[in-house]
Amino acid sequence: MKNRSLVAFSYAIACMTWMAVISCNSVSSEPEKKPVAAAPAHTETFVIQKGKLVSALQIPAELIAYRQVDLYAKVNSFVKDLKADIGSEVGTGQLLATLEAPELSAQQAGAESRLKSLEAIYTSSNATYDRLLNTSKTPGTISGNDLEIALAKKNSDLAQLDAARAAYRETGTILSYLAIKAPFAGVISARNVNLGAYVGPAGKGSELPVFTLQQLDHLRLVIAVPEAYKAFVRKADVVKFRVKAYPDQVFTATIARRSEALDVRLRSERIELDVYNPDKKLSPGMVAEAMLSLSGRDSSFVVPRSAVVNSTEGVFMVRVIDNKTQRMEVTKGRETDSLTEVFGNFHPGDVFAKKGTEELRNGANVR
Repeated sequence: MKNRSLVAFSYAIACMTWMAVISCNSVSSEPEKKPVAAAPAHTETFVIQKGKLVSALQIPAELIAYRQVDLYAKVNSFVKDLKADIGSEVGTGQLLATLEAPELSAQQAGAESRLKSLEAIYTSSNATYDRLLNTSKTPGTISGNDLEIALAKKNSDLAQLDAARAAYRETGTILSYLAIKAPFAGVISARNVNLGAYVGPAGKGSELPVFTLQQLDHLRLVIAVPEAYKAFVRKADVVKFRVKAYPDQVFTATIARRSEALDVRLRSERIELDVYNPDKKLSPGMVAEAMLSLSGRDSSFVVPRSAVVNSTEGVFMVRVIDNKTQRMEVTKGRETDSLTEVFGNFHPGDVFAKKGTEELRNGANVR
C-alpha cells in the first residue's frame, strides 16, 4: 500500500510540471502588444462673424382704459335721481345723477337774503353820499368831516356787499355739486348706489364711488419690459398681441409712450401702446400675450446656440488654435431657437467648436 501511494504522488507532481511548461510556452509564444495612442477627437468648427440677430420676446401685457375715473359725491347728500346705469354710453357733460342736501338749500337761501339786504344798505349809503357831495358844492352847507364820514360808510357797505356776493356764489357752486356729470365720453362700468342712498366725499360718506366711467373706444396696452431688453424697444414699433377671448385673432398696436425709468421692484420699464377699439371688442382688464420684435441697432457676434456652454464653471466657448482647445469666457445676449448673441474678447477669424461641451478641456487635441 505504501508503494502505491508513492507512485500516485509522483504521477501528480509530473502532471503539474508538464502543465506549467505548456503554459509558459504558450505565453512566451504570443507577440508583445504595445499601447496605441488615442486619435484626436473630430470636432466641427466655425469662424465667428458679426451679424444682426432679430429675435422676438413673448411677454404678458394688460389692457386698461385710456381714461378711467371714479365719480364721488363732492358733498354729503342723498341720491335723488339716477340718470345712468351699468353699460350706459354717456357723452361729455351728460347728467348722470342728481343729489339733494336740504341744509345746502337753506344756506343758499340765507346767502341770498343777506345779499339783498346788503344791496339795499349800499344803495342807501351811496345815495346819501351823492346828495351830500352835490350839496357840498355850495360853500358852507356841508362840512368836510360829514362828507368823509358818508364816503367811509359807502365804502364799508360796498365791501360787505362784495363779501355777500362771494358767499352767494360759493353756495351756488356747492349746490352745483349735487349734479354728477360725465367728465368725458365713455361707458358706465360700475354703479354702487341706489335711490335714497347717503353719499359723500371718498372716505367720509361713501366707501365706493357712485359711478365708474371708462373710455372703451381707446385703450392702453401696458407692458413691463425687462431691463435686459430695454435697448431694443423704440417708439412707433408695431407690436402684435392676442387675448384669450379671441385666440384665433391677432391684434396690432403701436408703442406710444415709455416711462424711460425702471420700476425699482420689478427692474422693468413700463411702456404703453395705443389700441383703438371702435367696435368695443376688447375690454379693460384683459390679459394679453404680446410679441415684441427685438432687432439690434448695431451688429454683434452671433454664434450657434450649441457653441455656448453654460456650466457650473461659468459660461464659455471653446476656441480652437493649432488643433488645440482653449476655453474662452463669454456673456450671452439674446437667443433664438438656433442662434445666440455673445460678447467677449473676439477677433475676426477666430475658430470655435460648433458644439461645445465640458469634456473639451484646455489643451485638448482635436481634428
